[in-house]
Amino acid sequence: MPTPLDRALNSKNLFLGFADPANWTLEEMRRWLHARGLMPNEKATREELLERIRANLRQPPKSTK
Repeated sequence: MPTPLDRALNSKNLFLGFADPANWTLEEMRRWLHARGLMPNEKATREELLERIRANLRQPPKSTK
């Protein structure tokens, strides 16, 4: 019976969470965007998808209050 650690290590999401998006396949890019409700355009280029992923990976700026 697999443990939670076993399932995490075998998860495709674990790989995607720690990989550089520039090395992802088009399918991985589309899957990542789709999973976050960012529905990529079917005709979007690889560069457009990568730009959108990087924009959504950024941390929001900290408030200066």
